[in-house]
Formats: sequence, structure tokens, C-alpha cells
Amino acid sequence: MKIKLWLAGLALTAALVGSARPALAQDKKDPGAFGALEPTAPDVVKARAQTWLKKATNDDAAKLQTFNTIWARSDRPTLENLADTFALGNADAAKLLAVARNVDAPPPLGMPDVLKDTKADPFFRANFGLAIARQLSNRRVHEEALLILKGFTPEQTIDPAAYLFHRAVSEHGLLKKDDAGSTIVRLIQDAVDSPERYKTVATLMLLDMQTWKKDLGNVARLMDNSERRLDVGRGGPETQKIQKEIISRLDELIKELENKAKKKGGGGGGGGGGGDPNGGSCPDGGSDGQGSAGGANPKNPMQDSQIATNGGSGRVDDITKQLKKLQDGWGKMSPAERAKATQEVEDLVERLSPIHRDAFRRYIEEIANQPAIGGGAKKQ
Repeated sequence: MKIKLWLAGLALTAALVGSARPALAQDKKDPGAFGALEPTAPDVVKARAQTWLKKATNDDAAKLQTFNTIWARSDRPTLENLADTFALGNADAAKLLAVARNVDAPPPLGMPDVLKDTKADPFFRANFGLAIARQLSNRRVHEEALLILKGFTPEQTIDPAAYLFHRAVSEHGLLKKDDAGSTIVRLIQDAVDSPERYKTVATLMLLDMQTWKKDLGNVARLMDNSERRLDVGRGGPETQKIQKEIISRLDELIKELENKAKKKGGGGGGGGGGGDPNGGSCPDGGSDGQGSAGGANPKNPMQDSQIATNGGSGRVDDITKQLKKLQDGWGKMSPAERAKATQEVEDLVERLSPIHRDAFRRYIEEIANQPAIGGGAKKQ
């Protein structure tokens, strides 16, 4: 998969500078192969939309007149005109479209009822689903966008490139690296005439995913995802699961850094704790004038490359324990208790190096911004 993604990225980069187009993924003669995905011509879409509307409204003259007004606007994307047509002929579709387009309205939760019927007209279900998923993807409501898009294939839509692009964006936003990579490969290889903006963003997503590792960057991405879920009203068990993973990843990362620091330092100042009298490492809480890098009472902030490794209230495992306690009990605390608990963690975090302080503080703020964790939130 890594080689395939790298080759796809290379091919896409070449395409962006006009040097080449990537070949199709498989031979078109293979019945199971994917072929070139091309958008449907606007006049063909309009004709199909008009046929659908006539059937849906029993040739309602007023609605057909409105249809003509909608399609007279050539400055709008064809998919938007089609979505408005569906809303014109289906009251439930009209309500859902209004909610999806209104950035101030809570986004739909789960699969919308109007899109659940697998026996509905495929032209309506696939293309209205794409229109809604596009709106939700743009609002960063990736869970529902992806759920909707999985209900049909790009071949069933008027704009396969848009389907693949927004699916890739949602998979990337949900940190589904392999899924996003596969979708991007298909966007590159099959939707060869997709807009340049799709290709550019796809390239950036591919390059970004190649840097994903289990480091602070990964923790930051998990934090971003948790914060995004809260922003779109997605608190609940799934968000709490992500938050627990953040704590676990921080714990793992910090322990790894602690082990490296111990190896680099040769295990401290020796079994007796006296240290090197000629400028070597000082014992825990030593009096070298600066304070140990990870000591219980440091006089100066730690350097970026250092991390607390010794005993006392500055230990990072103490911080992770406090964070777990803060996260689990936040919804049951009074405002005064929350302020006190947050300050206790902040005092501990102050003893870390700047880069680690930033990671912990960002997560403390995220916990503090939640009205309740573990109680009353909608399940996800």
C-alpha cells in the first residue's frame, strides 16, 4: 500500500505540472475493473432531473416553473441545481438540505431517514446523498458524510470525482489512513479529469499521511479530531473513546521518552545518588544552582529536548493520572471543583518542557470546554 500511495502521489504531482497523466488502475476489459470515471453532462442531468420531478410531483405546473428558474442559474454547480430539484419534489429532502446547508444548525445524526430506503430511485438516492455528504464534509461532519457515501458508488452519481474527493477528505479527517489512501488512488487513476483543486488537495493529503507516526503529531491529530467532534455536537462515548486514546498515547510517548532519557543519562548519578562532584549529573532535587531538569522543584523551565524523568510532583505519569481523573469526573464536578482540579494539573504541567506543556495544556482546555463528560451526552 505504501508503494502504491507513493507512486500515486508521484503520478499526481506529474499531472499537476502537466507532464503526464496516470494510467488507469486496471484493464477496462476486465469486468471487475474500475474504468474511467467521468462527470455527466449538465444538459443530460437537467433532462433526468426534470423527468424525476414530473413523476415526483405529478406534473405540478408551478413546481416545473420553479425548476426552470433553478436551472436558469448556470453559475451554480450542477449538483447544487440537482439538489434543489430534489428538494422541490420531496419535502423530507427539502428539510434535510436546509439543515445541511445551515452552518448554525446542528448537523444530522446518523443516516438521514430520506436516504435509508435502498429501494428508492437510485438517481435520487445517490445524487441527493452526494449533495448532502458534500455539505457535511465541508462542515467537517465527517462521520455522517462518510456514512452516507458508503450507501452508493461513485458510478451512480453525476460527479464521481466529487464523490471520491469528499470521501477521501472525510476518511482523512477521521484518520482512516488506509481507506483514505485507497480512495485517493482511485481519484487519481480513474477520475483523471477531476478539477485541479481536487488533485492539489489529494496530493497534500497523501503527503500528509506519509508523515503520520505515533508521536506528538499523532496526539495532536487525535486532539483535533476530538475537538472537531465537540464542535459539531458529537460528544458522547465515541468522543470519550478518542480522549482516552489521547491519554494512552501521551502516556506511551512520555514513557518512551523517559526510557530514552534514562539510557542517555546512563541511569542518573549512580546508586548512591551523590552524582559527579566535577559537574556531572546531580541527584534528584540536587542543588546545582539550576535544579535538575526533571526535579520536583526546578528553578528554571526545562529545555525543549528534555522531559521530567525523576520523582516528585513533576512526574509525567502523575499528570496523566490527574488528567484521567479530571476527564472521568468532569461532568460531576461543581465549577469550583473544576477550577481547582484544572489548576492542580496545570501546576504539574508547568514543570514539563515547552513542547510537552503545549500538548497537555491543549488537552486540558479541550476537557474544560465540555459541559459534561460521561453524563447526558448523545451516544455516537
